[in-house]
Amino acid sequence: MKKSIRILLYTALLSGAVLLSQGCGGSAEDGTTVDNDVDTSGSRAQGKPSNGENTSSDLACPSVNGALRVEGTQLVDKNGSPVQLRGISTHGLAWFPDYVNEACFQQLHEEWQANVIRLAMYTAEYGGYCTGGDREALKQLIDDGVSFAENQDMYAVIDWHILSDSNPNIYLEDAKIFFDEMAGKYADSDHVLYEICNEPNGSTSWSEVKSYAEQVIPVIRARDEDAVILVGTPNWSQSVEQAAADPIASYENIMYTLHFYAATHTDDLRAKLSEAVDGGLPVFVSEYGICDAGGSGAIDQAQADLWIETLDKYGISYMAWNLSNKEETSAMLKSGCGKTSGFVQEDLSDAGRWVYQTLRN
Repeated sequence: MKKSIRILLYTALLSGAVLLSQGCGGSAEDGTTVDNDVDTSGSRAQGKPSNGENTSSDLACPSVNGALRVEGTQLVDKNGSPVQLRGISTHGLAWFPDYVNEACFQQLHEEWQANVIRLAMYTAEYGGYCTGGDREALKQLIDDGVSFAENQDMYAVIDWHILSDSNPNIYLEDAKIFFDEMAGKYADSDHVLYEICNEPNGSTSWSEVKSYAEQVIPVIRARDEDAVILVGTPNWSQSVEQAAADPIASYENIMYTLHFYAATHTDDLRAKLSEAVDGGLPVFVSEYGICDAGGSGAIDQAQADLWIETLDKYGISYMAWNLSNKEETSAMLKSGCGKTSGFVQEDLSDAGRWVYQTLRN
């Protein structure tokens, strides 16, 4: 074969390899937080590279994997192949709205390698959706977030973030109206999941959560027949064993949430998670932190690493709390960082740097 022909063929093959490597997203832009010293010893599910840093082509994304569903304990794509979502949760949209922007989501996807964003709609607290907040402005933030996620080829979780209200039944009617509107708006959007009660807590029992879910789920199903729905569990979404003993049987594509904070929740909660999943319960970690459960205490990276190892073993999806510069150790950004995109390493908190490295591995 003539040398010139060989060169042409080699160039064509090289170009094709570059196109394939782009996968579900592009490469990081100049001025981003790329760190060439990131530990690359980890491995994960689709995508699960056997070693080395994660790349865009490893990520599950709507343009390739389509609408998700639940088979057994596993989140799967349109073809039935297991997928794992790994990303970040916003803080309360009422308090930190400026992080919902296109450039921020682009950086989280292309550079941090997040393939899901959780949009936290607080129901109570100051400015909460059910406690005097500007509902139209808050719903616009959801709409913006869902649109930006779609533009960046990410999945989006719409989170009804109960917390100080403890029992989701307190605002049951508001939840039904909210999710009727959300599901009606996004029924044709393959990238949207619904989380109907963040952290039931206090004296709230599983029977109360289940009763709430069995009234909200049909509202969503009337609009969106197949979307994945995440249901919180008692004790700040830790008591997955209660859901495992009495799951919601009338609907498909339901998953149950577990939340952990690594400096507080260790072997006992991991054992509870493993037992629930081994027993057939589909679990989604819709919120976690590497600090203590208060969100502003000590960080335990060793325990956090053990948690990620367990989640990756089962292919369980997870989202880190939280995208903000709030002065607490769970925040991704230092409190002095005024940026809402274009973050560099110096802008990140200890938690932010750990999450950045974990998502890229």
